[in-house]
Amino acid sequence: MRFEHTEEQRDFARTLDQQLASADVVAAARAWADGDHAAGLALWRRLADQGVTALLVPEEAGGLGASATELVIAMEAIGRHGVPGPWVESAYLVTALADAGGSDELLGELAAGAVATGAVPPETPYALDADVADHVLLAGPDGLHAATPGDLLTSVDRTRRLFRLSANDSSPLAGAESGRAFDVAALATAAQLLGAGERLLADAVAYVQQRRQFGRQIGSYQAIKHHLADVRIALDFARPLVEGAALSDDDTRSRDVSAAKVAASDAAHLAARTALQVHGAIGYTAELDLSLWILKVRALVGAWGTPAVHRARVLAAIVPAEAS
Repeated sequence: MRFEHTEEQRDFARTLDQQLASADVVAAARAWADGDHAAGLALWRRLADQGVTALLVPEEAGGLGASATELVIAMEAIGRHGVPGPWVESAYLVTALADAGGSDELLGELAAGAVATGAVPPETPYALDADVADHVLLAGPDGLHAATPGDLLTSVDRTRRLFRLSANDSSPLAGAESGRAFDVAALATAAQLLGAGERLLADAVAYVQQRRQFGRQIGSYQAIKHHLADVRIALDFARPLVEGAALSDDDTRSRDVSAAKVAASDAAHLAARTALQVHGAIGYTAELDLSLWILKVRALVGAWGTPAVHRARVLAAIVPAEAS
């Protein structure tokens, strides 16, 4: 099966890449990690102007009502360029609010570029970047509650600032969602992992073409070629799973999203490990931009469901309960 983007979708992908390539995203990410959010929020507004925050908002609430394929395109670009911010969390909340009867006014604010984040215990117990969000929500058994950020926690990826949340003493802003929003968030995370893996592979290939040892480019050695080829294969195998999950119907969505998350996690992890190996000792330094993607992959692998959680969901979907 082939997953061909439409010309409009290809234009959307090119526009996002051009916008992000022309911005100093690395400097914004490093500043974000240090608590300076100005450049990162400027990027958020820039992408909001391109419609990224409005993709999943229904048209009647002022959004684009786009498909999950457009979300995958946007999240892959965000992962490839290392854009900081609660992009996945915002996608989760938009989907949850739309599915559970949230207000069109709030959805309209999110479509226009308001920053939103939230937590969905137990799989996602902490909220990303709650200190800069305009709307912070906590999912509970009875629905989505407005919440207040608490302690800042340490993440392996310093650009991911995690906060404990406590629900405000108020009625839910929307009812409990059906589970589709979690699948959307897991799919968005898989797309970010795919983008990060592609960036790591591109940087590794560029490095081995200019690094020389014993009078030769290290990329000319067969062992290094084989390692990089393995990454290329892993990413190429993960991509159709991610693209396919975006097209799944309600009957197979959770299974397909989990398979995509597992494949993208494995491929991005292999890309990070290989990029680190071919760079040698310099790859371990925080000063090298490569570290931003290596650490992001490490964090995203466990975000919105660990590989074990998603493998279990795939197993449950394909093996009858009585057989297991």
